[in-house]
Amino acid sequence: MRRLREDIRAIRARDPAARSTVEILLTYPGLHAVQAHRLASVLHRHGRTLLARIVSHLSRAVTGIEIHPGATLGRRLVIDHGMGVVIGETAVVGDDVTLYQGVTLGGTGKQRGKRHPTIGNGVIVGVGAAVLGAVQIGDGARIGGGAVVLRDVPPDTTAVGVPAKAVGATSSGVEPPRRLERLPDPQRDALVAVLQRVEELEQKVRDLERDAVARADAPERSSCLA
Repeated sequence: MRRLREDIRAIRARDPAARSTVEILLTYPGLHAVQAHRLASVLHRHGRTLLARIVSHLSRAVTGIEIHPGATLGRRLVIDHGMGVVIGETAVVGDDVTLYQGVTLGGTGKQRGKRHPTIGNGVIVGVGAAVLGAVQIGDGARIGGGAVVLRDVPPDTTAVGVPAKAVGATSSGVEPPRRLERLPDPQRDALVAVLQRVEELEQKVRDLERDAVARADAPERSSCLA
């Protein structure tokens, strides 16, 4: 129960839409998936692997979140919205981590052993991001939406893009923010720049049209005066 209370407090701290404990208990699939994983993980550690997979399978059917029973999850994990989140067998997730919908903590290749990511404390992984292979994501790092991470990300670093590259430092420390700050989005920034350029060109066209009309009207005014 102590872990459950921690999880509920974490959701209320990080999700402005969370209005009450009852609402969180009844309607948050991320919370349901984490609680189901705790049961599946105990069964898995005690050799009841088939039963553990059944629990995991039922949880996925209900929540849309797939967490392998062998994955290691830290405390106060928040899976926000959650649909499409996949966490692989050898993944390790630290404390105070936030995952958004569509996140994949996946493996590469078919080798056995450690093949999934290790996510440090206080990490935020944005919508649709994929962290693949036995990479290390340092404490306090931020992974932008849609990023594909194939290499280690240092602590307190923001990584975006495909493949992901570091674009700056986050605030120091691993305590999760109460609200997710906007992560850099190169695609969005490029689109905004294009739209601004289009607006500038449209304004130039309008100016040219006004000049052309003014020049066309000038001879008419001159003839009238004559």
